[in-house]
Amino acid sequence: MTEQDRQISEIIAEERSRLRNFIRRRVPDPSDAEDIVQEVFYELVEANRLLMPIEHVTAWLFRVARNRITDLFRKKKPETFSDAAVVDEDGEVLRIEDLLPSPDAGPEALYFRNVLLDELEFALDELPDEQREVFVAHELEGRSFKELSAESGVSVNTLLSRKRYAVLHLRERLQSIHDEFAKK
Repeated sequence: MTEQDRQISEIIAEERSRLRNFIRRRVPDPSDAEDIVQEVFYELVEANRLLMPIEHVTAWLFRVARNRITDLFRKKKPETFSDAAVVDEDGEVLRIEDLLPSPDAGPEALYFRNVLLDELEFALDELPDEQREVFVAHELEGRSFKELSAESGVSVNTLLSRKRYAVLHLRERLQSIHDEFAKK
């Protein structure tokens, strides 16, 4: 084993756990997260092979990981919310489209609408599957917790808890966008 190979092996051994945890916190699918870990280390090997000098290896690894996570979310085609609906207190059906600025209200409203939809889709994709499923089923499809519990075999309290965590995540994730556009 050459000196370069030994150094790369040491870096991988030292950084693998931290890098994997960093990626898993941002990528809901474990197989996607593991793919990104492998891609990051592959890029390290390639950079080394091409004799690219890397001064701060740890920072470089995390920057590459962030870029791969961004690439992953760009590639994924999020679900569209055009057909999703919510029933309000009066029993009226409101589509998500009705809650957003009209696309005909000018370029600024259209931009705001698109940013909101994109961010909502990204935020939903970040949720663990169980939280996303209960949130979408209850909020967007209008299904009751009792119905979801009977269908899945999961207790109503567990479903309520999953939805609560989903709402907290979405609220935190979307707050900055809300604040940014509320200023305008």
